[in-house]
Order: sequence, then C-alpha cells, then structure tokens
Amino acid sequence: MDLLLVAIIVVAYLLVTGYFGYYGFRTTKDSEDYLVAGRRIHPVIMALSYGAAFISTSAIVGFGGVASIFGFSLLWLTFLNILVGIIIAYAVVGKRVRKKGLEVNALTFPELMGKMYNSRFIQVFSGLIVFLFMPLYAGVVLIGAARFIEVSLNIDYNIALFIMALIIAMYVVYGGLIAVVYTDAFQGTIMLASMVVLLAMTYSWFGGIVQAHEALTSLNPVAIKIFAQKIPGYTGWTNFPELGSAAWWTLVSSLILGVGIGVLAQPQLAVRFMTVASDRDLDKAVPIGSIFIFFTVGTAFIVGALSNAYFMETVGKPSIAVAGGNVDKVIPAYISSFMPDWFVAVFLVTLLAAAMSTLSSQFHTIGSALGRDVFQAGFLKGKYDERTVLITRMAIAVGILFSIFLAYILPPGVIARGTAMFFALCASSFLPAYLGGLYWSRASSAGAKASIVVGFATSMIYITFFHIKESSALGIARMLFGKDALAGFPWTVIDPMVIALPLATLTFVVVSLLSRESPSGS
Repeated sequence: MDLLLVAIIVVAYLLVTGYFGYYGFRTTKDSEDYLVAGRRIHPVIMALSYGAAFISTSAIVGFGGVASIFGFSLLWLTFLNILVGIIIAYAVVGKRVRKKGLEVNALTFPELMGKMYNSRFIQVFSGLIVFLFMPLYAGVVLIGAARFIEVSLNIDYNIALFIMALIIAMYVVYGGLIAVVYTDAFQGTIMLASMVVLLAMTYSWFGGIVQAHEALTSLNPVAIKIFAQKIPGYTGWTNFPELGSAAWWTLVSSLILGVGIGVLAQPQLAVRFMTVASDRDLDKAVPIGSIFIFFTVGTAFIVGALSNAYFMETVGKPSIAVAGGNVDKVIPAYISSFMPDWFVAVFLVTLLAAAMSTLSSQFHTIGSALGRDVFQAGFLKGKYDERTVLITRMAIAVGILFSIFLAYILPPGVIARGTAMFFALCASSFLPAYLGGLYWSRASSAGAKASIVVGFATSMIYITFFHIKESSALGIARMLFGKDALAGFPWTVIDPMVIALPLATLTFVVVSLLSRESPSGS
C-alpha cells in the first residue's frame, strides 16, 4: 500500500475534524451549548450526526464480521434499525423528547428521566449506569477501528488504540456537543459515500446482485459443515436458523432484538432530539436517517456475508478461516484483499470516522453523566456550579482511559457481543420508564424507580449466572456453584433483555398503578 497516499488522506481528514473541534470550542458559551449544542442544529446535520453516532465500527466491523457467519438473516436488524431507530425514534419518540426536554430544561438523558419524575435518585442512578457501563460499548468501538488499522497497515494494535483515543479526547473534551455534532455529520458523510462505493464494487465483482446471492446460496452446505456443530440450528448463509434453536435465539434475541429495540433507549442518541428547534426538523431528518442506515448497516451485513463467496472463489476458504477465527478481522481482511489501495486508504478514514463519531458521542455522554447527572444533581442537589463543566471534562478523560483499558483486555470477536449487551442493558433499565414518562399519564416516580432498579438488577443477575457467553467469562457462577450457568438450554442463549425488559415493564405498570403519588404527567 502507498503509505504516502494514506498519510495525505488521513491528515486531510484530521485537519477538517480538528477545525470542527476548534469551531465547537469557540462557539460554546454555556452548559446548553456544551450539552445540547444550543438547541439550534439543522435537521440534516442532526440526522447525519445521529446516524454516525449510532453506526460505528461495531456495526461495520463487528456486526459485518458476524454476518460472515449468520449471513443475510442479519439484514432483519437493518430493517429494525430503520423502523425503530429512525422512523419511530424521530417521528414519534423524538418529538416528545424534544418537547419534554425543552419544557423541563433537560440537557442530558438521565436529567430528562429525573425531571420527568421529579426524582434526583432516577437522574443520579441513571447517570451512574451510563458512566459505568458505556465504556464497554466505547471499548468495542475502539477495538473495531484498531483491528482494521492492524490488518490493513500492519501497525501495532496497542499504538492504534492510543492514537485514536488521544485525537478524539482533544475535540470532545474542549468542543462539547457542538464540536461532536458537526464532526459527526462530516464523518457520517464520509461513511455513507464509502459504503455505497463498497456495495457497488462488491456486486460488480460478482456480475450483479442476483449472481452474487446465487453464488452464496450455492455455498450453504459449506457453511453448515463449518458452523452447525458449534451453533445448533444453523442452516447456512442465506437461510434463517431453525426456530427455537441455539442459533435462532442468539440471532434473534441478542443481535436483532437486543440492538434493534435497545436503540430507543441509547442516551447518546436520545440527546440528539433535544438539539433541534422544532418537530418539523425531526420530520425532515427521517428520510436522511433512513437512507444513511440502509446503506451503512445494510452494506456491512451484505458484504460480510458475500465475503465468504469471494474468499471461497479466490483462496478456497470461508471468511472466518481467512480471518484466523476472529470475526472482528473479517471485514478488514476483505477490504484489504478485495479493494484497491486507494479505497483501503479511504476506508481507513471511513472506519476512523465511524469510530470517532460514535466514540465522541459516547465520551461526551459518559462525561455529562458524571459531571451533570451525578456530581451536580447528586452532590450539589441540582444547583449550578462552575465546576460542573470541569468535572464533565475530567469524567470524559476517565471514560476514555477506562475504555482503552477494556479494549486492551477484552477477548477476540467481542465487538458485536459487547454492543448488543450495552444496548440491551439500556433497554431493560430505561425503556419502560422513559416511554412511560413521555406517553402515560399514570406513570409515577415510584414505578419508574422500581422499573429501573429491577431492569438493571435482572440484567446483571442474568449476565452473571445464566447467559453462558458472559457467565462463563466472568467465572462467578463457577466459583460459587461449580458450573458456568445455573440453567440449561435455552436459558443459556436467551438474551438477558428478553427476561429483564418484560419484568421491568410489568414492575413499572403495577407499581405506578398502586402508587398514591401524583402522576408524572406527559
């Protein structure tokens, strides 16, 4: 690869990104500017920023790699991302969030939750969940970018992690959400253009869409031979797994539902709705956001699946074998092998953009969770203090360091699983109280508190003692009870959200109905 070309493209990208960080710093005057970009962001910018914050290297590299195993069945997640993550989120939920956020003057997601129920406990507890667990999501996003750099440029993985985190920290810590939103929009534009080119060139190599899909379908026996024993119920790259099997539960409950529903309760995405001036702006953002998700997520899943047909024809091996058994290296290996050098350089910037756009939003949310939602709401009891922004910036630095630490120690192939885990945790903890506070007049503070605690606690218990992927890695169940999980199939492969979210919802409804306090209103 022409390293000079790579250097020129990357430097140009970083200069533009640095300019937006500087612009954010110069135009940030107060907490409203720092936390919700002054509530004056253009709908096109908001849509691109939302999409870029939503779609990261975890989607492109992590879930794209998982598509090399589950194939086209993962495209159902693309459909759910557009339906729930864009159409419902923008046109339905987003309007209530914008209105309620302005009404109660909320600047963060936990603050919105707390003020809807007039509860400092809800704001502080929600802020702690975000501050403590979002670094897991940020860590796997860092891994995705670092893996591509490692494979395509042969640069040490640890060095790549450090450089990326340092660049992101500079413009997030000082620029606030104005810098984050504009850099996200710029990065989202790069992502969209690159993914469209990648999809077109992939189909072109096979001779067309039909020919590409037929080539992959003909290889289903190869896929079944490789994966069926490891994932019972697996039926190939172009078939859905057998209903109720281990493959089906993993695909549907963790990958499709966990992320597809969990997107509604993502703190770093919900705050985007509070950055626009009107409901009409949210309506205008729907088609832009839908197109963005279709081409970014859809392309990653299609290319991830088709990479098997490409590698089988060129080297006689499926993608997972070419990647050395690590699904997180499938997309980097495919890009490096299939695409010309100039596109590898451009795609490197695409993944940098995907990682940086999501990470900047994550780190900003992590910092505001501790600075405003825990420090100001908890220790200062809601009173403003000049130290709040300082604490927020310090918390961002802590979040970055913790995320880097996790990126160092997490095992291979963890990107998609870590993403799904965080999305599901947010859905289980926040979604009933979040939607209830926006739409149900009988919602009560007691119901919201009970729901958040029950959803969070159930998720943690299930992850620790039942869901085999996490319980076996944590080792607590084996240490206490002598086995990796306290129940057998299918409980070992059912995502915690499938248990925790209905239980949290039931708790919210029952406690709210039984509560004598005044309803929160909507």
